[in-house]
Amino acid sequence: MANISPQGARVLSWIDEHREEVIGFLQDLIRIPSVNPWFTTDGEICREGEAQALVAEKMKALGAEIDLWEPDPADLARYEGHPGYYADHRFEGRPNLAAVVRGTGGGRSLLLAGHIDVVLPGEGWTRDPFGAERADGRIYGRGTVDMKGGVAAMIMALEAVLRSGLRPKGDVTVGTLVDEEAGGMGTLAFVDRGYGADGCFMTEPSGLMVSPLCRGILWGKLTVRGRSGHIEMPQGDWRDGGAVDAIDKARLFLDQIDRLNRDWKDRKTHPLQPTPCQVYVSQIAAGEYPTSFANRAEIHFNAQYLPSEADEKGRGTAVQAEIETFFRRVAETDPWLRENPPEVEWLIDADCGEIPGDHPFVTLCAESLRALGVDPVVQGSSCHTDMGWFIRRGTPTVNFGPGDPRIAHHTDEFVEEEELLTATKAMTLALVDWCGVDEA
Repeated sequence: MANISPQGARVLSWIDEHREEVIGFLQDLIRIPSVNPWFTTDGEICREGEAQALVAEKMKALGAEIDLWEPDPADLARYEGHPGYYADHRFEGRPNLAAVVRGTGGGRSLLLAGHIDVVLPGEGWTRDPFGAERADGRIYGRGTVDMKGGVAAMIMALEAVLRSGLRPKGDVTVGTLVDEEAGGMGTLAFVDRGYGADGCFMTEPSGLMVSPLCRGILWGKLTVRGRSGHIEMPQGDWRDGGAVDAIDKARLFLDQIDRLNRDWKDRKTHPLQPTPCQVYVSQIAAGEYPTSFANRAEIHFNAQYLPSEADEKGRGTAVQAEIETFFRRVAETDPWLRENPPEVEWLIDADCGEIPGDHPFVTLCAESLRALGVDPVVQGSSCHTDMGWFIRRGTPTVNFGPGDPRIAHHTDEFVEEEELLTATKAMTLALVDWCGVDEA
């Protein structure tokens, strides 16, 4: 697609003429605080259902067939042991949405997918996190990057085609999903319901890079036990009942994690990934009183794994076993830890996915950017996205969306207006070329 077709030029003109509608739709999404309830019990900001109603209204106006349903963990119990299944997640008032625009026939189908939930705003904002404020060419708010910017862009890309008097030849499905920020059960429910396509944009923020893969993510907690005692008093040998400082023992693991990461840096790499997989310590909690040695220390960590390391179900079980073996060997170097080994609890296994970097859909996405004068970059996503289930069910998927992924979950999160519009245009051109179009 070296040149822009007349149909492509028509939809690009529509986007230029309606740029305020593109931006306004994102603002409408941001103003609904659709925080995933996994992070809070504050029902006032857990309004995923309201955000889905807004999308449903928009898609219904475009003539789409609407399927709005609340995932049922009991019905999905057959997926126990697979990525994305959590028996204790609840979906009352948290529906998934699939909106299908039927094609005229003869074209390839396309799925436009993104999650509607966001994380808590947190502290330190200088702007209203749900105010959708515009300033200096930016739109601010929780979810502008992760990932309502992508959701707005993909929906407005489809609207641009339809409002320009064109109709895709292949079916186009818009999927807005819940629960991604807590493990991806919404996506599991979506593919279980039978949705898929010949190609898919997962519109996670990529900074306009075309990402044909993402890494898997493991959240784990290592609990190191000690024995409390008065911190100001001399302590005897632990074998005689003396105190054992859990913080001191935890330090041993922290030091050895640094060594593990040096090893992983040399061997857990991918040609399309800018950084190697690592084990990052994200939280440390220890101790009870200022006058007592810590009885317990908890180390939360985030470990990444590559698609080549996933098991037959798409999970990172081999990497879990590798980390458990590593912790066990560290414990064997210390007499107390040998007799009181630490415990590892696995909290989340967010799966990975990959399609070839030269897949026709990847090439099409890159050419769409090139047609807009943007030099395309094909690079893997360093963080998890929900692309894995789509790929395993036969839908070639790329991550592509507006926003710097490093700004996701930040205070004063923002997306550049021009990047939002460029993403919308690129997906519009890709839709026209991938699906084909007829005059409406």
